[in-house]
Amino acid sequence: MQAEYIVVGAGSAGCVVAARLSETGARVVLLEAGPKDSLPWIHIPAGVLKLLNHPVVNWNYSAEATEGSGGRRIHWPRGKTLGGSSSINGMLYVRGNPADFDGWAQMGCRGWSFDDVLPYFRKSEDYNQGVDTEYRGKDGPLKVEDYRTILPLTHCFVAAAQHAGHPFSDDLNGREPEGVGYSQMTRIGRWRGSTAQTFLKEAKGRPNLRVETEARATRLLFEGKRCTGVTFSQRGQAIEAKASREVILCGGAVNSPHLLQISGVGPAAHLQSIGVPVVHDLPGVGANLQDHYVARISHRVRGTVSINTLARGFRLAREVLRFAVEGRGALTFGVTTAQVFCRSAPEKASPDLQLLFTPASYDAARFGELERQDGMTVAVCPVRPDSRGTIMAASPDAAAKPIITPNYLSAAADGRVLIAGMRFTRAIFASPAIAAHSVVETLPGSDIDTDDGLMDYARRYGTTLYHPVGTCRMGEGPAAVVDSRLRVRGLDGLRVIDASIMPILTTGNTNAPTIMIGEKGAAMTIADRNETHPP
Repeated sequence: MQAEYIVVGAGSAGCVVAARLSETGARVVLLEAGPKDSLPWIHIPAGVLKLLNHPVVNWNYSAEATEGSGGRRIHWPRGKTLGGSSSINGMLYVRGNPADFDGWAQMGCRGWSFDDVLPYFRKSEDYNQGVDTEYRGKDGPLKVEDYRTILPLTHCFVAAAQHAGHPFSDDLNGREPEGVGYSQMTRIGRWRGSTAQTFLKEAKGRPNLRVETEARATRLLFEGKRCTGVTFSQRGQAIEAKASREVILCGGAVNSPHLLQISGVGPAAHLQSIGVPVVHDLPGVGANLQDHYVARISHRVRGTVSINTLARGFRLAREVLRFAVEGRGALTFGVTTAQVFCRSAPEKASPDLQLLFTPASYDAARFGELERQDGMTVAVCPVRPDSRGTIMAASPDAAAKPIITPNYLSAAADGRVLIAGMRFTRAIFASPAIAAHSVVETLPGSDIDTDDGLMDYARRYGTTLYHPVGTCRMGEGPAAVVDSRLRVRGLDGLRVIDASIMPILTTGNTNAPTIMIGEKGAAMTIADRNETHPP
């Protein structure tokens, strides 16, 4: 199999990269380890709870037990289908804060300031409910929408947050990325709008684009210090694909460093310890892991309905009918209907907390299940954690899952920010606009009020928002894996274009920034081929 470019991973970034490269007429092969995105639950927004541990379209990774997570292993869903995690996520569209990208530039990531990346956010999206064309795009493949149906509880939360001192923003992805506002989703009408159903769907008819599913990459091929191709396993066969220009890794924060390591690119001592011949000693591969760890505050609800009730019995039947006839209702919901971005302390230069509101509550004893009684929840998230972890190959076998050690809450500052966010959340729930609908705080419970008690609760019951980044960090120093143009340092013909290149987590959910990285990375690849400098 021959192509100019081989893109490994048809996820949030990979579909973008393959679509943009194939637009130029280049011959592109896109490899996806999972199946086609034909599972019905993928396309119904409310089907997300059915996908969190699905045996076919989810890698179902597991993070190691660490002190910060109370000695618990934590489930790590990652998408394993066309669209990757954009096919199984909560569909929340959050760009992050301009300070995130300016911070990247200050760290030496040339060309990645907010002014540099904004054109690529705009290029990717089609958001027709806003009027600020300086910040928002209207002609891109990615359909971004406001919620079509908003439950009264969400309006109550937004009013309560304002009463508690958080200013209202009519567009958290626009000029006012701080305060409280309603969520936006990647959705095509009533259906999920993954990158497979947007970018890749537009590109699929091109004769120069070949998409291979159930094609798991097993090794990168090298001639000296040049990457020349990939071997992959597909339905029991070992196949070799050669790239005349570049191999581009888009496997995400887990699979990209893992494939590099089992191919001999990574920290030499570790590779030797697991029996992998060293092709290129690159210590940063698999390091710098960051993720968003959250603690939930939940309340029992009275006087109004939550998703808990709408997901059962005759109400569910009514919502199914409403979805089929009107394209509205509970089945169009993602996981978060409103958010607050705020600062844990006044001296912070930009928000370091995200409070994610959902008009639902979850069964603590059953993963991914709603409680039977009505409830509401805020997930409290320190968005710029100082804690760092690793992802390391366990053996040379491509089928062996890597060892994921996130080290949640290992940095003391993360705990302080988390506790501040929990207290902010309690202040919002105490505001009259929403307090009238609260029966009692069920998690962690009002009896837990000391800093030590709240930290103990966070360690024992906290979870991840599934936003791993940073394991192929971008930069110009010796700890970086890729340079500012996303080329793997010290090698030719090899790039990484996905969330793993983020040097620092963004302020909020990571799918939108990952799509932007796909856009900008593709533009850089095309410009380098043409020997021109990109915008």
